[in-house]
Amino acid sequence: MDKIKIVILDAETVTRGDISLDGITALGEAEVFGYTPNDEVAGKIGGADAVICNKCLITEEVFSRCPNLKYVGLFATGYNNVDISAAKRHGAAVCNVPSYSTYAVAQHTFALILEHFNRTAEYTRSVDNGEWINYRLFSYFGIPTAELLGRTMGIIGYGTIGKRTAEIARAFGMNVITYTRSPEKIADGTKAVSLDELMSTADIVSLHCPLTAENTRMINERTLSLMKPTALLINTARGGLVDEQALAEALNSGRIAGAGIDVLTNEPMREDCPLYRAKNCLVTPHVAWAPLETRVRLLGVVEDNLRAWINGEPKNNVVN
Repeated sequence: MDKIKIVILDAETVTRGDISLDGITALGEAEVFGYTPNDEVAGKIGGADAVICNKCLITEEVFSRCPNLKYVGLFATGYNNVDISAAKRHGAAVCNVPSYSTYAVAQHTFALILEHFNRTAEYTRSVDNGEWINYRLFSYFGIPTAELLGRTMGIIGYGTIGKRTAEIARAFGMNVITYTRSPEKIADGTKAVSLDELMSTADIVSLHCPLTAENTRMINERTLSLMKPTALLINTARGGLVDEQALAEALNSGRIAGAGIDVLTNEPMREDCPLYRAKNCLVTPHVAWAPLETRVRLLGVVEDNLRAWINGEPKNNVVN
């Protein structure tokens, strides 16, 4: 049997040479592109049997122009960049990688939270500026910090990442509540509440749910108005969950105390993004998922998914 033809469209989204794609490319005749604009996707796939990508759009037009394409492998859990209906019509499997980033995203969530409460970057800058050298006492604490103990963590979405975030919160002595569409699946005793109750009660609101048509911009002017003025919003899920203009206004007016954001509606960030340089807003460039160990785990599952499909037993096939 001839080797299948494999095209990787956006390898730079998962490796910059620090981890190898050899386990994937060895499974067929492979062509690897670091980056592919969406208007070049069909041309680069051409007559390939399988494509692997992260964020490139795999549309009805792509399937129509690439009749040999029967497998779409994703370097991601989310698959909103693939037209699933078109994949079904063209008989193509679409295989994602669930739960690979649980620990990394929960860790990054708390990196943002701890930076807000401990202000380590600000203190480091003050030391670099010579303020400790020039201070007469052993310690100075002019930049306010605070404990997490006893605060309430409100988690929106209680899947694997939400649950892991809750475990960490409890280790800090926090109370945890959640708003989830599946409260009957909660098995650890976490209290499920309405969205409005969570927004008005929590000291920290952290988003850990997928983006759907129903919850787009669920964090908006109305829901932000329910938050405590001392509250912090964290989003390491999807940018579209948040009305960025409303959040910027809440931050700049002091309506809420701060935000930690790893995802935006438009990525990469545009210069006109409302959160660009917003007051008390920590923004990281969609890196919560990206530790080395996490990406190694990701590529291992991508390889397993492709091998299973080649052997006629596709795994993590979202089409079926």
